[in-house]
Amino acid sequence: MRIVVGVGGGIAAYKACSLVRKFTETGHDVRVIPTESALQFVGKATFEALSGNPVHTGVFADVPEVPHVRIGQEADLVVIAPATADLMARAASGRADDLLTATLLTARCPVVFAPAMHTEMWEHPATIANVATLRAHGSTVMEPASGRLTGADTGPGRLPEPEEIFALASLLLERSDALPRDLEGRRVVVSAGGTREPLDPVRFLGNRSSGKQGYAMARVAAQRGAQVTLIAGNTIGLERPAAVEVVHVTTAEQMGTAVDKHSVGADAVIMAAAVADFRPVNVAAAKIKKGAHEPNSIELTKNRDILAGLVQARRDGQLGGLAIVGFAAETGDEHGDVLTHARAKLARKGCDLLVVNAVGEGKAFEVDNNDGWLLGADGTEQSLDHGSKALLASRVLDALGPLLR
Repeated sequence: MRIVVGVGGGIAAYKACSLVRKFTETGHDVRVIPTESALQFVGKATFEALSGNPVHTGVFADVPEVPHVRIGQEADLVVIAPATADLMARAASGRADDLLTATLLTARCPVVFAPAMHTEMWEHPATIANVATLRAHGSTVMEPASGRLTGADTGPGRLPEPEEIFALASLLLERSDALPRDLEGRRVVVSAGGTREPLDPVRFLGNRSSGKQGYAMARVAAQRGAQVTLIAGNTIGLERPAAVEVVHVTTAEQMGTAVDKHSVGADAVIMAAAVADFRPVNVAAAKIKKGAHEPNSIELTKNRDILAGLVQARRDGQLGGLAIVGFAAETGDEHGDVLTHARAKLARKGCDLLVVNAVGEGKAFEVDNNDGWLLGADGTEQSLDHGSKALLASRVLDALGPLLR
């Protein structure tokens, strides 16, 4: 794919180097177009070395090739990172006073703006209006991260990490359309990762869930405009998604308590976590050692079913019109295949949508891609094609939207 990476003039311009490398390492042809201000932070030679293509800022370079028109026309994706307040203002008003803004006017492919600026700039009415204009024109404007800004300031306006920008950009290439802002004003709770049930201070019962699918659900929901709370179990090594509140838990009991708390007043709960079905009855105060006193067996007891509990609370009128999405990791056996077990689980749980993954070696858990089926309480069944976990998340949210309306 032919990808244009536009770089605005902010201190976060150095992160564009990592983004360019991610695109080139995955086989894309990358053209970097910085603004003149961006070159005050990162030199032209750096971008040329990383992309393997020449770098220009003005419309009068290489005139016979008409780059101010051709680059945008031929692009499959344009990503602006960082997108400064000034750059977004010029893009929103249709300016074409340098190569980057001219390219934006001629591009007919998906366009992503990854904002980076101080909080006061991001929250200024002019920037808010410019963001709304860009979105109305069909561009995707990411929600910025919160955190350390230039100097000692902190707050919303920080550039999302290159990995997150790359994931969203890759999703747009898979979808081939702009990401809708259909969840604005909605509160969505997402659970992610596996729980750990302690045996002693050292050991625990757990599972292979990495949390990647739940994090993808939260990340995509936030970029579609939702106010997202992510309740995260074991998700070691995963970066906090931009514009998402994260609540960390360890055990199934802690996850249940957090879900109960945050689902009140929410519009949807998406239970993507792999919650342990059982926990040890007794937890040793000291490490269980080999020898005369080692146990012959470990007695287990059931954890409560968080998903079924949500459905029951909704039936009892405690959660209003909450939409509930469950996840099921299934294997076939002598009693039926994956879909047979999934249909039975949907009937048993009573949720609105059930995402079904066939699990096994290299499937669903601990990998970056996923596929499966989406079962509806109304009897509908949709195949979820193999792709990134962000793509699967976007398809689930496509089906969730009508339930909220």
